[in-house]
Amino acid sequence: MEIKTKMPSTVDTLKVAVGQKVKKGEVLCVLEAMKMKNSMPSPIDGEVKSIAAKVGERLKPGAVIMVIE
Repeated sequence: MEIKTKMPSTVDTLKVAVGQKVKKGEVLCVLEAMKMKNSMPSPIDGEVKSIAAKVGERLKPGAVIMVIE
């Protein structure tokens, strides 16, 4: 499953690493949008397969942050 941003934002913090197992609801990353920090929870239990975004990177709506399977 691709984890995507819904609005223009900047990656503030990545809380997981490739290969890490995550549970539904666990915080994957923190995004900053409109001067507010938003935690992005995992929608599923799984394993982080890849991370496409880097800390400090500006993302457009729909940009893939990471993939969880």
